[in-house]
Amino acid sequence: MKRMIAKVAGVSAAAMTMALVPLAGTSYAAGCTGAGCDNLGPVSQACDGDAVTKASVTDGIDKAELRWSPKCQAAWVRVTDPYGPDNWWDHLGYIEKHNGYAGPLVRSLSVKIPDPGSDWSNMLGGSGYYYRVCLKDTGAGDVTCSPYW
Repeated sequence: MKRMIAKVAGVSAAAMTMALVPLAGTSYAAGCTGAGCDNLGPVSQACDGDAVTKASVTDGIDKAELRWSPKCQAAWVRVTDPYGPDNWWDHLGYIEKHNGYAGPLVRSLSVKIPDPGSDWSNMLGGSGYYYRVCLKDTGAGDVTCSPYW
């Protein structure tokens, strides 16, 4: 009787484990799309898995990349400082969302560039907009931006 209970418990535990572990190749649905992604995180919304770099800019040290998720129809800026620590003031990366090519600014989001390391902003969404990413050196006031995409 004890052996039967142990076998049933073992089979039940194995079945529960298999039910909780996703199969290889399982895809997860995006948590948002388009403007519904505004100011949400790309990782937390599962938008980072299919992301591609559409534009980038560098100031010779720091780099900002415009990342685009086709699945989520949303963009964000990923920033990198490979060297550090070299900054006495903040360096920022930001993404701009424009209504038309070089049109009115709809919204922008920024992220402080780690010294050294990488980080990213929250997203701005919608396929009918133009986006660009910029680097800002708050000490010198210099701003460098990518082309619009």
